[in-house]
Amino acid sequence: MGMDDLKALFSFVGGLGLFLYGMHLMAEGLQKSAGEKTRRLMGYLTDNRLFGVLVGALITAIIQSSSATTVMVVGFVNAGVLSLTQAVGVIMGANIGTTVTSWLVSMNEWGSIFQPEFFAPLLVGVGAPLLLFGKDQRRQEAGSILVGFGILFLGLEAMNAAVAPYSNAPIFSDAFATIGSNPLLGILVGLVVTALIQSSSASLGILQTLAMNGIVTWNSAVFIALGQNIGTCVTAMISSIGANSHAKQAAMIHLLFNTIGALLFGVVFALFFLFEPTMGTAHVNSVGLAMFHTCFNLFNTVLLFPFADRLVGLSQRLVKEGAKSTQKQDDLLTALDPRMMEAPGFAIESAKQEVAHMAQLVIRNVESSRKAFVDRSSKRIQEVYANEELVNRYEKELTGFLVHIESATLSDHQQLQQRHLLYVISDLERISDRCRNLAELSEQMLKEESTFSIGGYEDLENLSRQCLSTLQAALNCWKETELERYYEQTKRSEQKVNEMENQLRDKHIRRLSMHKCEVSAGVIFLDAISYLERISDYAMNIANYAREEAQYS
Repeated sequence: MGMDDLKALFSFVGGLGLFLYGMHLMAEGLQKSAGEKTRRLMGYLTDNRLFGVLVGALITAIIQSSSATTVMVVGFVNAGVLSLTQAVGVIMGANIGTTVTSWLVSMNEWGSIFQPEFFAPLLVGVGAPLLLFGKDQRRQEAGSILVGFGILFLGLEAMNAAVAPYSNAPIFSDAFATIGSNPLLGILVGLVVTALIQSSSASLGILQTLAMNGIVTWNSAVFIALGQNIGTCVTAMISSIGANSHAKQAAMIHLLFNTIGALLFGVVFALFFLFEPTMGTAHVNSVGLAMFHTCFNLFNTVLLFPFADRLVGLSQRLVKEGAKSTQKQDDLLTALDPRMMEAPGFAIESAKQEVAHMAQLVIRNVESSRKAFVDRSSKRIQEVYANEELVNRYEKELTGFLVHIESATLSDHQQLQQRHLLYVISDLERISDRCRNLAELSEQMLKEESTFSIGGYEDLENLSRQCLSTLQAALNCWKETELERYYEQTKRSEQKVNEMENQLRDKHIRRLSMHKCEVSAGVIFLDAISYLERISDYAMNIANYAREEAQYS
């Protein structure tokens, strides 16, 4: 290999790197700008598979990766967020959405105005100042999209320039002639290349670059493209390792869908090229490849859509159901699936849902701690201790999950949500700690066989109920349900708790001075109302976080 050949190889590899980085940068900008919208798309998913197809296509068009969408689907199925019925539609749609990239690459042949060397430098020149010096999030996102778009085409041009001198080299014509005469070899080549670089868009981009230089024939391009559709399943299959059986079945559905489609279309085109050999040996351009890729994925979806239930059933036969866990802790671990990091906006939403579950557990703990005093029940005390251990588990897992979401991939609003979720988790855990403190005080009274006066029990119960009201209003505020109304309700309730705490403290000291209450019980009472007042303070913090988010957006 001479220096010129080595230089061409380095140029091609560098161009591929620019292509991949440009695609990543553009997708990152699109995700940030449409992050809230893509998150809401999941809310439209029902058992209607047609909606699933549309959602899968839209999400993939935005994040520019069918592999990322499918990995995310595996994560959602593993977490129980999606059923297999819903997942199959999203997977089909993902294959349609990924065709967008091939059309972007084919722009090189649409006309002189679409040539990369014409507009790509302008895109980078306009986008870079927006990305680096933009004063608001929207300008920075627009800059990221423009720069990514420009770099993608500069990479494409670099690959094209590296290949151009070899367009008439016998090695290429011989290689594609061999692949064209052996469909299985073509499928295998596409599968292996895609599996190695973990991106069907990138591998198809390489094939389109070769096609631009008149190197690729139809009979080789078709089978390589079909192999690429199978190769893209490797990412999801690897991702499903260690997941539950439903997640493995979702990955298997992806593999079955693409493999069945590739084999069916492979047979059809093998027969077609057998009877029309001149068509098979004709050269294909990048637009033709984009058209074939789109038609294949559309027709494959239309063809197999009526048999979606059969695909689900076949995947369930190939991947047997595993033993179901009965422990809540295990449910929590699967709900925070790291595969959701493929789409950080969805990861934030998933974490928010789990924080809501944590909040319900904390509400039960506040109620149990109240009943532990009123009922003087050791059963209630143990219930608080058990719930507190689970709340601690929630805090540990949720915090670990959230801190691993890359802030750089989030919009400013999502970064604020991420910070506030961490604050809410901390405040909920503190509330649960105060519940444990209350349970410990109740346990101490049981051991010492001490009691409050009748008025003391009534006062403690009233204050506890008021604290619970503050917490419930704060959580309703955090759920963005009539935010201002619940915020004012939380504020009034928290002020009421402060007033009650001061009044009860004075009232109880008078009871102590009149010897209407035991001294040891009196100290416990004062500690208890102090813990309850802190619970109300933490609840007010949660309402403040919700209001700050609402004002930002």
